[in-house]
Amino acid sequence: MWRIDRRILAHFDFIMIILILPIVFVSHLLINEIHPVLAQRHLVYVSISLVVFTLFFWLPLRRLSWLIPIFYWFNIILLIGVEFFGLTKLGAKRWLELPFVEFTLQPSELIKPAFILMLAYLISRNPPPIGGYHLKDFLKISFYILLPFFLIAKEPDLGTATVLFLIGMGILFLVGVQWKVWAVLISGFVISLPLVYAQLHDYQKKRLTDFIGEKPSYHVQQSIIAIGSGGFSGKIKEDATQTQMKFLPIASSDFIFAYVVERFGFVGAFLLITVYVLLVLHLLSISSWSSDYYIKVVSAGISLLIFVYMSVNIAMTIGFAPVVGVPLPMFSYGGSSFVNFIVLFAILENFLAFRFKEMYEARGKKSFL
Repeated sequence: MWRIDRRILAHFDFIMIILILPIVFVSHLLINEIHPVLAQRHLVYVSISLVVFTLFFWLPLRRLSWLIPIFYWFNIILLIGVEFFGLTKLGAKRWLELPFVEFTLQPSELIKPAFILMLAYLISRNPPPIGGYHLKDFLKISFYILLPFFLIAKEPDLGTATVLFLIGMGILFLVGVQWKVWAVLISGFVISLPLVYAQLHDYQKKRLTDFIGEKPSYHVQQSIIAIGSGGFSGKIKEDATQTQMKFLPIASSDFIFAYVVERFGFVGAFLLITVYVLLVLHLLSISSWSSDYYIKVVSAGISLLIFVYMSVNIAMTIGFAPVVGVPLPMFSYGGSSFVNFIVLFAILENFLAFRFKEMYEARGKKSFL
């Protein structure tokens, strides 16, 4: 008879799941209040993510680690393909249309799991020496960070490109790099800022000028009004007029945090941020105690991804950051972003639950489900 090996349950991280569930539940509740049709699609994405989670959790990922570079380079080819065959929407070429079916995919979203896994693969094969990576090893790994950064920034999608760059550099910082390397990198970045600004597109420069200007953009103005109207404890759905009367733009995705505050007030916003912070700290604790570089890098990568997305999205909605279209992790409406996070969590749970060799051997004896 098939049964679940108890060793899986012993090493499965239930805390992670417990922290994710309220985020997904409240997200669906609010999306349904904003747009019931989108809520139905959101349920489809959740259902797909459950299937994907199960698939990635049961795959023998460590045995298939040789596929990680292939997975990474396949995504790089997709990003290059966007340049030649991509669809342009709202002035950005970010999508590929699949032949024979009316479906598009966004390679800049698909690459995130491949990107983090590739860094885990490289670092596990060449762990940092005492004192951290020297310049040569740092540059080798940085190549795999900068390549997707430039390809995505060229679409243009500077927001996603910058997030990937920060995640990659953040992982290297947590793993260990000599301080001299960071000093050179930071100095070079500061010196090149005027050149970077000159290369920005007009709409990107406008976002920066709107951000530093005295008067925020229309989107941010409506977001701030919604946040202010929520008060301490929020409003019932019918009284949340800023969202229900469509004054708040993109309320179900980019500016959904503003609706959180309008509905649940300061208390609701504080609780949501607390759940995110607990999840980030939990993931960082996993990264800190683990000596397995696959676990260390993937958990650090997910924690940084959640922290950067959450921080930028919330700062954007209250006028403390330019509007860059970064979603609130697993909360904003959007299938590709949601499924990507679930894939990453499934990969991490896999590395945690099957981190002992005998567990893979036990699978051959039919001791697992």
